[in-house]
Amino acid sequence: MTRHFLNLADAGGDALAAMLNGALTRKWARAGRPKGAADADAPLAGHVLAMVFEKNSTRTRVSFDVAMRQLGGSAIVLDAGTTQLGRGESIADTARVLSRMADAIMLRTDDHAKIEELAHYASVPVINGLTDDSHPCQIVADLLTLLEQGKALPGLELAWLGDGNNVLNSLIEAAGLMRFNIRAGVPQGYEPDAGFIERAQAQGATITLTRNAAEAAAGADVVVTETWVSMGQDHAHNKLAAMAQFQVNPALMAAAKPDAAFLHCLPAHRGEEVTDAVIDGPQSVVWDEAENRIHAQKSVLRWAFGQL
Repeated sequence: MTRHFLNLADAGGDALAAMLNGALTRKWARAGRPKGAADADAPLAGHVLAMVFEKNSTRTRVSFDVAMRQLGGSAIVLDAGTTQLGRGESIADTARVLSRMADAIMLRTDDHAKIEELAHYASVPVINGLTDDSHPCQIVADLLTLLEQGKALPGLELAWLGDGNNVLNSLIEAAGLMRFNIRAGVPQGYEPDAGFIERAQAQGATITLTRNAAEAAAGADVVVTETWVSMGQDHAHNKLAAMAQFQVNPALMAAAKPDAAFLHCLPAHRGEEVTDAVIDGPQSVVWDEAENRIHAQKSVLRWAFGQL
């Protein structure tokens, strides 16, 4: 059976734990080696990943490319604007063609229905590089970063500040799978998807929505935010005004635990969702988080190919 990674639940909690452990082990094992050098066992030697981008990308594009190189394989980049997909070729036909030419497909797009359709017609693994609904690969990197900081996931108290977007949806999904809790400070009208909340709560996670930023951050083990205006969104001015009270600044970080970590998946709009003093401060682990996209992608890829 072909393994698709469209959301974290496609793998499940046990597999997610295996991904995190595998990522830590491989990262430690290759410390000091050139970034393009293959791991000693090159577990994906000869494999090709087709990366399809309908949205701009820095970290997803580079991390998947480097991940494939480190696993012994290779990657091909396809931008929708320069392929037949951007000229009206159907997703179904694209899935069929790429399945004959590559060993796996990664798609970064807007509508989640597109990646579901791609997976339906593909005969090779399909990986979600981001949709408007979710961003599971980012969360694998986030959880990996927290483990490196000595944070145990079960019982963890995570504070989210700002937009209830795709990243928060996937964090909520992870909370249900890994048994941690989230207090999300979000303005009215910008809540996360109710379905993700219901499923996480059914698995034992406590998910709390609040309109008060300090209440969300109080006693948190980790504070997380993300850019308030994502690619292609309209009405940015109104949204920025609604988000202003949820800025992560030193006063807000002071409400969290003294050893709380700060995460941001980047790119950051400094002076909006976060101040320089926080993102460049001692509690920030955003550069570790960014690097860990490589190590997280490697585990996602190995899981998709049945190696985890």
